[in-house]
Amino acid sequence: MMTQCASTAAQNIRVDPTAGPRLDVDAPLPRFVPQSGASEQTRIIRPPVAIQQAIDEVKANARAKFDETVEIAINLGTNPKRGDQAVRGTAMLPHGTGKSLRVAAFAEGEDAIAATAAGADVVGGEELVQQIHASGSSSLDFDKAVAVPAMMPKLSKIAKILGPRGLMPNPKLGTLSTDIKEAIRLLRTGQVEFRADKGAVLHAGCGKVSFSPDKLQSNVGALCSALLDARPKGVKGSGASGYLLKAALTSTMGVSVPVSVPSLVQASQAYRASRK
Repeated sequence: MMTQCASTAAQNIRVDPTAGPRLDVDAPLPRFVPQSGASEQTRIIRPPVAIQQAIDEVKANARAKFDETVEIAINLGTNPKRGDQAVRGTAMLPHGTGKSLRVAAFAEGEDAIAATAAGADVVGGEELVQQIHASGSSSLDFDKAVAVPAMMPKLSKIAKILGPRGLMPNPKLGTLSTDIKEAIRLLRTGQVEFRADKGAVLHAGCGKVSFSPDKLQSNVGALCSALLDARPKGVKGSGASGYLLKAALTSTMGVSVPVSVPSLVQASQAYRASRK
């Protein structure tokens, strides 16, 4: 009898529509359903600007407490999966990188003496190879490495340590040479390496934000000139067409600014004209 009364009383309960929500009821959580294509419609794509304007904007937006590096990223129209379309080389920046590099020279005898005279920070032969082989990457206290061809058989012992860090001397990069003094001089005076990654994008430093706009533009022109010279034969088109797709300039902590490809070609042409 009491059970029936309780059931009847529960059925006669009326809910006050003006009352607040009941906290003892397990209500489902609200779900956010994004609108189809909303991100594509609201995203604003900024048109590229000339390299001169991009440099001015990057310098103006650099507000870090240190001298930021100015970097350029260029999308290439190459197929990274094809070995004949690999893009790699060196460029000589006329105004340097603004960085202080520690250079190691793998040489013995007279070559070691010449490397020391050229200003190499670390010089050694078999003993240096053994030290790196025993200690691994923890003993690599240098940023670049050069060597003479006679040292290559010995360097094979530490190729797996130097290679992944881009420190293995290479004749195509000028870091493996019979004239080790000249190889060190090139590194000291602004020679930089460039290489497209697996996504066919090339990243390279072009100087510091403390550089004047003219110096930065000249460095960008030198880099683009070397990049155009390294164009693979299998890429359709000619010159920058089909090769340099798009580019952006930024600083270490700054905002990326899209750069027009024609202005990069003009910068490279201006650099070549200045070298004549």
